[in-house]
Amino acid sequence: MTTEVQRKLTTILAADAAGFSRAMDLDEVSTIGALRAARQVFARFIERHRGRIVNTAGDGLIAEFPSVVEAVQCAIEVQNELLIDTRDQAGALRFRIGIHLGDVMIDGSDLLGEGVNLASRLESMAEPGGVLISRQVYDQVQKKLSVGFEYLGEKRPKNFVDDVSVYRISLGRNKPPSAFKQRKDEVARPSKPVPRAPSDLRERLSRDGRLLAALWSVLLLIDIASGSPFWAHWPGLVMAVFLAMKAAPLFASGWLRLSVVRAGIFVAGLLLVNLFSWSGYLWVIWPAAVLLVLELLRRLISGSR
Repeated sequence: MTTEVQRKLTTILAADAAGFSRAMDLDEVSTIGALRAARQVFARFIERHRGRIVNTAGDGLIAEFPSVVEAVQCAIEVQNELLIDTRDQAGALRFRIGIHLGDVMIDGSDLLGEGVNLASRLESMAEPGGVLISRQVYDQVQKKLSVGFEYLGEKRPKNFVDDVSVYRISLGRNKPPSAFKQRKDEVARPSKPVPRAPSDLRERLSRDGRLLAALWSVLLLIDIASGSPFWAHWPGLVMAVFLAMKAAPLFASGWLRLSVVRAGIFVAGLLLVNLFSWSGYLWVIWPAAVLLVLELLRRLISGSR
């Protein structure tokens, strides 16, 4: 006898304590106490925003919300509350949070399926104390909440076939709680411009590219007409690096982080400066080596956590 699988569309919030195993090795009693305190914070805010806790396995939890906006507000308020705890209490834990709006399967009081899995993957990619959201969540909240959003590019979550658009919430630690309330009479303005999607970013880059190309053409004509030593390549180089920095999110994916792409563009710009002012010495290898060492150290530190 087969039973029909029940499904529903809901907002999933996944949270997990960063460095929990390491904290347990150092002090089990204090770590368990910190976990209980953090769970109380989650439970209080989840209830306040009309959500429900689905699962609390290990040091993490899964919750669902009927409202996408309420889920994001809950995550912001939880992280700000936990930030106060980490300052005031020794051994307090920091949590990563991921939020996704998707289709899930219902198994009793539990939820299963790709929607839950993606929220968990977003959580694992977040920084301690941070919140990552999917494109589906961003589309629903970006005009309704007065917080900033940073587009991190297309990422390939572990065990997923396709890339997903990932956004990071700028929590605004110094803002009062009222700053996170939904605006009813005006459109929220993010703290920095945010591309809604890769296609929008490409359109903006195309427009800026045409404008900069026209400007550089004018400078080139002035350079040629003046008859002075050639100088138009310098503003051209600045424009090219500027445009490449804006296009960096299009090339960030998986292990190729946005910061790595931008560091590569920066080194490429320095290389051109080195070549344009060539004096027989390839000095660009030194800043490139420093950036490479810093990235390797970051990966080693991240891997040891």
